[in-house]
Amino acid sequence: MVARGGMARFWSLESLQMVPADGGTESSALVDDNGSEEDYSYEELCQATPRYLQPGGEQLAINELISDGSIVYAEALWDHVTMDDQELGFKAGDVIRVLEASNKDWWWGRNEDKEAWFPASFVRLRVNQEEVPENCSSIQDEEQDADSSKHRQKIAENKDQMRTNVIQEIMNTERVYIKHLKDICEGYIRQCRKHTGMFTAAQLSTIFGNIEDIYKFQRKFLKDLEKQYNKEEPHLSEIGSCFLQHQEGFAIYSEYCNNHPGACIELSKLMKQGKYRHFFEACRLLQQMIDIAIDGFLLTPVQKICKYPLQLAELLKYTTQEHSDYNNIKAAYEAMKNVACLINERKRRLESIDKIACWQVSIVDWEGPDVLARSSELIHSGELTKISKQGKSQQRTFFLFDHQLVFCKKDLLRRDILYYKDRIDMDEMEIVDTEDGRDKDFNINVKNAFKIINRATEEIHLFCAKKQEDKKRWMEACESERRRVQEDKEMGMEISENQKKQAMQNARKSRHGKIKGVSYNGCPVPPPHQSLHPIHQRHITVPTSIPQQQVFALAEPKRKPSLFWHTFNKLTPFKK
Repeated sequence: MVARGGMARFWSLESLQMVPADGGTESSALVDDNGSEEDYSYEELCQATPRYLQPGGEQLAINELISDGSIVYAEALWDHVTMDDQELGFKAGDVIRVLEASNKDWWWGRNEDKEAWFPASFVRLRVNQEEVPENCSSIQDEEQDADSSKHRQKIAENKDQMRTNVIQEIMNTERVYIKHLKDICEGYIRQCRKHTGMFTAAQLSTIFGNIEDIYKFQRKFLKDLEKQYNKEEPHLSEIGSCFLQHQEGFAIYSEYCNNHPGACIELSKLMKQGKYRHFFEACRLLQQMIDIAIDGFLLTPVQKICKYPLQLAELLKYTTQEHSDYNNIKAAYEAMKNVACLINERKRRLESIDKIACWQVSIVDWEGPDVLARSSELIHSGELTKISKQGKSQQRTFFLFDHQLVFCKKDLLRRDILYYKDRIDMDEMEIVDTEDGRDKDFNINVKNAFKIINRATEEIHLFCAKKQEDKKRWMEACESERRRVQEDKEMGMEISENQKKQAMQNARKSRHGKIKGVSYNGCPVPPPHQSLHPIHQRHITVPTSIPQQQVFALAEPKRKPSLFWHTFNKLTPFKK
């Protein structure tokens, strides 16, 4: 470990000093696009920011509030899905009462009727902990109309103060966030690039992703935000237009959030070696960064993009409809919620391509391009009877992806083994319902049938389901496939060729048993809980595992997770 006096076993702070060619010491301040330095020092930020909003300051402040008898509430940034009774499960946006924050990683709290541990990094403290009622129940009769009028005035003043609190939180946390991004870029990335013997360009790209681009974007965003901030009367600030102006730019977070799990894995590998632990600690001390490990700093962009909708929702709550910024705040809230939704959808789609790749490598006699060449999501699957023009019927298992329908044949003896047969391009197809009875195109009697017709060549594919409900589900799935393709085009949903290639490589390695001790999608298996001494008599042991179920969304995603992957498990010859 690095000694507090500034010396390290392997690295000294002096060895990391930034010395340019002219021999002078390089300034630690990044210059912005207009040639000026950052406007705020960290000391100024700390003075302007309430302690409980400062990174690392939540614990002490919360416990002081709780000790004083105050009720402290936090809002969930992400879903926390758990099967452990020791942990508190919740959805993004849920309100949790914090009962104890003695441990920096796990807090003790109550959600509805249950008390348990929950990960501190998954929540955000509410700015206005106590709300004033909209009406006063203490007014007993009409003789107190004057007092009632005064009370309504007081409510209005309190609402202005609460709006001021939220505005100031947005501004202060934005300034602190810029400081953290600057520290990452100057304190870590710049130093890492100097030590080519320790880090390859690929490693740095994996660990830090596009955080330098995020830093550049956020500086521009903050400058515009400062212009809209009313220092004399913060509650009159009109910041909604600033979010709307930059809403497309926030999509830059998608790449970072998708990259973050891989960054954690790569960083954990390096941290097993003492020289890397000492190096990163020396970087932190040189940059005079707060006492948070590098993985904590790298989590801040993920947390930040999830906080915006919650902050705007709280701001909207204290913005009257008569306020000049009301409509813009409302639109900004929806816009940032959509950004979080798109990021969540891309994350889900990346997980989906891993599953698709693993499914494909299990199919025997696969021919033609990979499924991922055109598709990134399974929409529906099941068995249908395919009928040819000659009246021959074939029982096949079909998998409907975006853009294509793949069908396979089951092995006669091993029913869990599938052989590839063919695929149908869905982009030129039209779905047509077929009545029970004799079909004029195929001249045979059919039941529970539907057709897929190529609009360009007029080629017809006839399918029969076992039940009417199955037919209905298939026709709805085909219509859904067309809608999803259109939505992907409108949202700009794309998976890079490199990501698809990597998914296939991982699947093939896993298929041949070259990866050991990891799950099917290349993510480490989380360690089981280990027993520790309880920090409080009434509490269960603090969980020691790191929560794995981070979901980067604050609203219901547009699409529900696929319910059909269980079919893959049944139809895969190499089940885990």
